[in-house]
Amino acid sequence: MAWNEPDKDDDRKDDPWSNRPGGNDQGPPDIEELVNSIIKKISALFGGSKGGSGGSGSEGGGDSISGGLVVGVLVILAIIWVGAGFYTVDEQERGVVLRFGVAQEAVVLPGLHWNPPLVDEVTLINVTRVYDRDFSNTMLTEDDNIIDITMSVQYVITNARDYYLEVEDPEMSLQHAAESAIRHIVGSSTMDNAITTGREQIAQDTMVRLQNYLDVYGTGITISQVNIDQSLPPQQVRNAFDDVIKADEDSESYQNEARAYANTVVPRARGNALRQTADASAYRENVIARAEGEARRFTQLLVEYEKAPEVTRERLYLDALQTVMSNATKVMIDVEGGGNNMMVLPLDQLMQSSRQRATEVSGSFEGANDFQLRNLNNQVPARSAPVRGAAR
Repeated sequence: MAWNEPDKDDDRKDDPWSNRPGGNDQGPPDIEELVNSIIKKISALFGGSKGGSGGSGSEGGGDSISGGLVVGVLVILAIIWVGAGFYTVDEQERGVVLRFGVAQEAVVLPGLHWNPPLVDEVTLINVTRVYDRDFSNTMLTEDDNIIDITMSVQYVITNARDYYLEVEDPEMSLQHAAESAIRHIVGSSTMDNAITTGREQIAQDTMVRLQNYLDVYGTGITISQVNIDQSLPPQQVRNAFDDVIKADEDSESYQNEARAYANTVVPRARGNALRQTADASAYRENVIARAEGEARRFTQLLVEYEKAPEVTRERLYLDALQTVMSNATKVMIDVEGGGNNMMVLPLDQLMQSSRQRATEVSGSFEGANDFQLRNLNNQVPARSAPVRGAAR
């Protein structure tokens, strides 16, 4: 009998590896036996045979080993397949499922999910990110002018299923729709409006029209903002348009200065007009009051004249003479019996000399003593006597 031939009583009794000190099997396990044991257990689990003894048992054991390997491989592949089906959907994402190429109605919500691999294809789409696209092109305005437009579009994906399935290329559809919308709006506007103050309104109108296009296409895209970054004439004629714009700005500036000047001059003129009107009214009231006063004084004078005509006439003559003489600088006096001789009284010179004497007298009063003051007092009648005689 061979050294490794199994015995009916104990299969491992004559195994040389089992004859170790201590009588127990304390050596390392046989790899082949370990593999066979695992395969037998798996085969038994799936209903396989355990094999027999003798020559036929040896052949049955080989078949069991081959079947067990296949089953084990299948089990391992099944475990890998099941594990590969687990995935996580982020809060910002939604999943679109294709089962054997057929789209499912429901989208995958955030969380942990499982779909059978090779059966379901799951595509995750971010539905909270704000995407940005720029568009630039040359367009024709309503007044047959050409301008270069640069536009930026910001959008979000609000329907992941429509975005992934309804349109073959959503980005290209967005580009075509944006160019169509901006061309329609710019084609309905004048050039001056498109490159100056109307840019914001053009952006708003373009946003509304673009959203309508995308809703009709079913792209699942929602436009959040449209901005007109640049709106300029073509490069070849840009200098000429810059001159026109500068002239318009100068015209507006001059008009503003004229309005400011008018707002300053007109109120001032109105104030002067009101002041002159007030002065005229005051002058009128003054003249009327003076005339009425003269009329009342004349009436009162008439009453007095009727009572004493001679006295009143003399008094009127003296008052008139006083009024005239108070404004005259020279007086001509006819000398009785003198023929053509007339005496001239230079009142202006007399008044000037009297003022000088008064100044001298006041100056002498300041530094004079008692003796000088008495002498000065004695000289005054002597100088004034001829004047009184000439006056008579």
